[in-house]
Amino acid sequence: MFMLDNKPLALDVPFTTADGTQFPNNWLRLASPEERAAIGITEVADPEPHDDRFFWAPGVPKLLEDREESDAQGNPLYVKVLGEVDGKPAMVDSTERLITKGLKSQFVAQVKATAGSLLAPTDWKVTRAAEGVKAVDADTLAARAAIRAASDANETAIKACTTVEQLAALQLTWPK
Repeated sequence: MFMLDNKPLALDVPFTTADGTQFPNNWLRLASPEERAAIGITEVADPEPHDDRFFWAPGVPKLLEDREESDAQGNPLYVKVLGEVDGKPAMVDSTERLITKGLKSQFVAQVKATAGSLLAPTDWKVTRAAEGVKAVDADTLAARAAIRAASDANETAIKACTTVEQLAALQLTWPK
């Protein structure tokens, strides 16, 4: 990656220096290291790639567990709700603590949503059976049981992770 005045320069994009000198889109590719250095362009290593689902930056993991939030003095923070102050609408604290959801909670919620979407196409058969119209066939019952079992196993595996790296390496499985 090329930098000029602490700003990145993209390849194949024209640029202008602080003194107003304009350079065409192919100049960075064609210029020698000495020519680039003469106008203050430096080359730095590209940032290390990272999976932004799990890390803010290389080596900087996102929050794994849920966290109850507090202010700078350590006082608990609460969810804001619409209320009244002096007879006027205002945002006021509720009795519910403000909690930032960690990756584990987010992934468990995703597993539950996936299970729900996999079960949804056969929900009508279960409803029909509950209304006494027709029993659910054995294949459908087995498929639904396999989805629930996979969901439970995936949730257990997620909750067992003690590091973001373990969670990132986790392979969730679902029945075909």
